[in-house]
Amino acid sequence: MKPHAIFITILSVLFVLLQYKLWFSEAGYRQYAHLKEKLIESTEQNMELQKRNSYIAAEVDNLKRGADAVEEHARNELGLIKPGETFYQIIE
Repeated sequence: MKPHAIFITILSVLFVLLQYKLWFSEAGYRQYAHLKEKLIESTEQNMELQKRNSYIAAEVDNLKRGADAVEEHARNELGLIKPGETFYQIIE
């Protein structure tokens, strides 16, 4: 064989081995795609948790600032009424 033919054969074998490693090894493309999907899921979950945390922080701030918020929570969640008020419950 000619020297350049041997060189081309060696390069071809190396290329095939590198392609095999890229597509079929644990650290190859499939692992990359799996990690990319998990990253997207984690990012979406973090966004949902950030929204929830912002809502809770706003509620805490509201409760710290005014008695109106405390009264609203007492009425809605505990069913409390002020002295002298009459409670009407409408059943549909």
